[in-house]
Amino acid sequence: MRTLRAIVFFLSVLLTVGAIPQVRPQPGQTLLVLDIQNRGQVTILLHTKEAPKATAQIARLASQGFYNGQKFFKVVKDPRPFLIQTGDPGSKTKPPEDPSLGTGGSGTKVPYEDSGFPNAEGAVGLSTLPNDRDSGDSQFYILLGPARFLDGSYTVFGKVVAGMETVRAVQLGDKVTSATIVRG
Repeated sequence: MRTLRAIVFFLSVLLTVGAIPQVRPQPGQTLLVLDIQNRGQVTILLHTKEAPKATAQIARLASQGFYNGQKFFKVVKDPRPFLIQTGDPGSKTKPPEDPSLGTGGSGTKVPYEDSGFPNAEGAVGLSTLPNDRDSGDSQFYILLGPARFLDGSYTVFGKVVAGMETVRAVQLGDKVTSATIVRG
């Protein structure tokens, strides 16, 4: 009985500090779990069937450690909550205000996919170059509020299923300490 209590206590500590995801994927589901330094954990359900190219790209990059150490270089909360954005490898070394951030990536182009999901609060979309919805790569945004005017221009490839309070707390320059793929 003492061993069981010790295991339960250990697991509760791991959940509290964010060492393991607080949401478990169902069979066939894929999660992207972001640990954000001094903020917490964000769990994103990837829409693998509806956006297979975008999710495969993000999952591949996360599995390679591409996002580890990158910063959120775009945080728009005024005049109303809009979005946070990461995925430019230059954010590891450049200050978040650097005007060149938002132009870098992994070098792989991912065409637009109409996943059928709207740009609603908690939606995760593939960022692109202006006026070129087929130029997605490694950068993605998480919406802080509805932005339906983005529908049809950006692939919505995921949805925050846990940690929206962490997303809302992110500030410019906050760092992704790890990005992990968890499959059900």
